[in-house]
Order: sequence, then C-alpha cells, then structure tokens
Amino acid sequence: VQLVESGGGLVQPGGSLRLSCAASGFTFSSYAMAWFRQAPGKEREFVARISRSGSIILYADSVKGRFTISRDNAKNTVWLQMNSLKPEDTAVYYCAADQSTVPHRTTAPYNYWGQGTQVIVSS
Repeated sequence: VQLVESGGGLVQPGGSLRLSCAASGFTFSSYAMAWFRQAPGKEREFVARISRSGSIILYADSVKGRFTISRDNAKNTVWLQMNSLKPEDTAVYYCAADQSTVPHRTTAPYNYWGQGTQVIVSS
C-alpha cells in the first residue's frame, strides 16, 4: 500500500497550490479519502474528506470556500486545490484512506497514510 503526496511548496499569501495523492496497493474506489495537515507543534487536523464515489464532501470550517477536494477513481488519485492561501495554512499535508463510510474527521479510523508534503505560505 502506498499513498504518495506531491505538489507542496512555497507560495505567497493569496496564492494557490494543487496537491496530489497517488494511491496504489489497495482498491482505491472502496475507500473514502481525506486530507489532514499538521503545523509545527500542533496536532494533525482534518482538512477535507471525499466519499468513495465523490458524492459526499466535507471541509473543515477553516478551509471552506477556499479549498476543493476531488478524486478520480480511474486514476487512483485524489487532489486538494488550495486557493487564497494564508500563512496559517502552513503545514505538512497528508492524504489518508478510510474504508469506513462514516465521515470521520479524526485520524484514528484512517487505514492508510501518505508521508506528507510541505506547504509554506509566506511572503
């Protein structure tokens, strides 16, 4: 099983980034996918979640209206489009896979995790 994130980097406030997470080694379409993030000295927090089919999407209040999660089951990939970035969005971003249909916002239920990609929002 592998989840490989990419697309992180340094961006100015107000800018955009698109993160990707490529999955392999499991039946991607049978798992809900989510993005979490962890800033230095803080706990890992929920960012967004998309159901197996993509029909149910959840966002943290802090990113609602700025971030968009999407997936393509044919490509075994999930994305996080991040617009209007703020310095407080600076963190390591992780994708995660959850076999349950319960819309979990905590880390424990997730079965698989990527290694993370760093996002720095700074002028």
